[in-house]
Amino acid sequence: MRIGIIGAGHMGSALAQHFTRVGYEVAVSNSRGPDTLRDLVAELGPRARALTAEETARFGDVVVVSIPFGRYHELPSDSLSRKIVIDTCNYFPERDGHDPDLDRDRITSSQKIRAHTGSNLVKAFNAVYWENLRAGSRPKGAPDRLAIPVSGSDEDAKAVVAGLIRDIGFDPVDAGNLGQGGRRHQPGTRVFGAKMTAEEMSGLFHAVRR
Repeated sequence: MRIGIIGAGHMGSALAQHFTRVGYEVAVSNSRGPDTLRDLVAELGPRARALTAEETARFGDVVVVSIPFGRYHELPSDSLSRKIVIDTCNYFPERDGHDPDLDRDRITSSQKIRAHTGSNLVKAFNAVYWENLRAGSRPKGAPDRLAIPVSGSDEDAKAVVAGLIRDIGFDPVDAGNLGQGGRRHQPGTRVFGAKMTAEEMSGLFHAVRR
């Protein structure tokens, strides 16, 4: 499986490091062009390459989107259509500008990105701080293995993403669909930024559903 990562900031770079470490081919891109990613690619090793965002979207069987939410309209929607897209983005109005639909909770940010891209979108990695992601990988069964909440409305896509999360040393926890499920791990929720095990997070989601 080949993985494209659009957005090579802290989160995108941490994911690129994990995915190349466990053997995936990875393409990374940013808004400044492939030449600015030479140092990152050299650090990642032979399984990594730097491409444009359009090329990265075409390269990946799975494509990670890790950009400021306010720039989601810049995503190459034609090349992401019907692909599995992992949305790590969060809506912060002070950074992204106010979106009336999101401010009134009519829809989630992930649903907006899915509508723009036409992709099989899964929200994941948005609730973990990048430092904890970078350093938090643990073997299966480790008592301090961190949970990553996952939401999506395409069950097959969600299963693929859950497998990738396990591969890099974390435990996926199903939060539900992109609507109510996505709201369970957006900014301001109890799981956002929290270091929880899968048991702890599953118990919290179960209590919320009740």
